[in-house]
Amino acid sequence: MQASARLLLCGALCAVSGAAAAQSSVTLYGIVDTGIEYVSHANAAGNSVVRMPGVTGEFPSRWGLRGNEDLGGGYSAIFTLESGFNLRGGDSGQGGRLFGRQALVGVKSPYGTLSFGRQYTMTYYALLGADIIGPDIYGLGSLDAYIPNARVDNSVAYTGTWSGVTFGANYSFGRDAAGTGNSPGQGTCTGSVAGRPTECREWSVMLKYDAPVFGVAASYEELRGGATAAANFFDGVAPIPLTSAADKDSRAHVSAYVNIDKLKLGAGWLNRRVDTAAAALPDVRSNLFFVGASYYVTPAFIVDGEVYHIDNEQHDTRATMGTLRSTYLLSKRTAVYAQASYLGNSAKARYSVSGGGGGTTPAAGANQTGVMLGLRHSF
Repeated sequence: MQASARLLLCGALCAVSGAAAAQSSVTLYGIVDTGIEYVSHANAAGNSVVRMPGVTGEFPSRWGLRGNEDLGGGYSAIFTLESGFNLRGGDSGQGGRLFGRQALVGVKSPYGTLSFGRQYTMTYYALLGADIIGPDIYGLGSLDAYIPNARVDNSVAYTGTWSGVTFGANYSFGRDAAGTGNSPGQGTCTGSVAGRPTECREWSVMLKYDAPVFGVAASYEELRGGATAAANFFDGVAPIPLTSAADKDSRAHVSAYVNIDKLKLGAGWLNRRVDTAAAALPDVRSNLFFVGASYYVTPAFIVDGEVYHIDNEQHDTRATMGTLRSTYLLSKRTAVYAQASYLGNSAKARYSVSGGGGGTTPAAGANQTGVMLGLRHSF
């Protein structure tokens, strides 16, 4: 009887274990994307460069693990570990972090998803619908490098969707736990300092509505300063030190898109405000506008483009940039693409057309052309 009982117990445990395994999954995924790029007026002397960009093409290269376990009753445990890397040299992105793009664990339920760790802010998610070009080498990141890098450490996030309406919010106790920076020109801001609860704090909120034909979105995000934090406007003017927890770097955004058969149109506005407690440092504002379109010529051939304009009155810097891109899908996972962009700087501005890893800052007032041929594979 004792032996029989043990066999029955073992069988029951094995059955439960098998059922649990059947209800959980882990997915390996990634994007490998690179090509050859030409950039004119890539330095102050006006020289051009031909290179393999290190950061992005159509999309930044990455690999990751995504897991889901059914807990019953509509609840599930989730996790994401995502690593960015530069295909040119095989080195890790995001300051050399192993999982620099995302590292989170959470619970998904009928009432929304609650997650903890290093994750995207609501600014990133709110722009996904209307920003046609996205994290492309010639996209919004050329004029504001924070946009494709809008992620923070020590973060608690919540998102929930009901009848097409999505609300999201996140709060970071210290946005740069590793001390390697979260975005170019932002400095480092480790945070979670005893006695200084607002130092290096970040928070953001998002509200959007998505329907089959159209969508609208709005978001707001605020970053607080710390001893080695900074705010770079990427226009050639030196970054503004944000050394006090009272200093603020905030972004507000509204956008919309519409789908018309094979055509998608998107447009938006992003307002940035940097306010410092130090009387010697001026408060600075910028306004970034974008409008884009995407058209499926055939199911395998897509043509899209976007026009951007940024204005910084305090720095007296302005730029207008236009990007045109064509993508041909060789299969569901592999594509080739060709794209070109032209950026016109005002007399004092030094914006760069390429977000491909730096090193292409022109002389003040110089215009730039960027051209790239690339290959992308997803798995």
